[in-house]
Amino acid sequence: MRKLTIGIFILLTVLLEQSCKENSSPSEGIGLVGAWKGKVQFKSGAFASVKDFEFMYVFNEGGTMTESSNYDGAPPVPPAYGIWRKTGDREFESRYEFFFTRVPKSFDDITASGGFSPAGYGILRETITLSQDGQSFRSIIKYDAFDLAGNQIESGSEAETEAKRMSF
Repeated sequence: MRKLTIGIFILLTVLLEQSCKENSSPSEGIGLVGAWKGKVQFKSGAFASVKDFEFMYVFNEGGTMTESSNYDGAPPVPPAYGIWRKTGDREFESRYEFFFTRVPKSFDDITASGGFSPAGYGILRETITLSQDGQSFRSIIKYDAFDLAGNQIESGSEAETEAKRMSF
């Protein structure tokens, strides 16, 4: 009985020690969770002429994400919100959406309507490959845009991204 009690005590101690260990932090480069900044170049579609596009991403534990670009202020556009999941070894996919606004013809249009009016929404689907060290990724983005009624107004635009994990 004494040996059984000692054995159970040792087993419980080992299990407790394992359960109290901290998970690897995102900054250690394990997985996609964390903050990222990347350069984006669309090869086709409405954004193809933009040569200095940058995205900042936050991938959260649990599979949610936020993306913002250096063009969110032109015209005012809120960040994109979405979901992500692991699909393989260092492979991930994400899907995120944002609203876009109508570009006014004049300043008077802005003041008359009370600001920038909604014009539709965009959906981005991204296939991500994480580097061996987990400090960068490359991805392919496919973009579709829809008007307020849900009619597709742009389809199949494609971009390539190179991003680096943000750190101190």
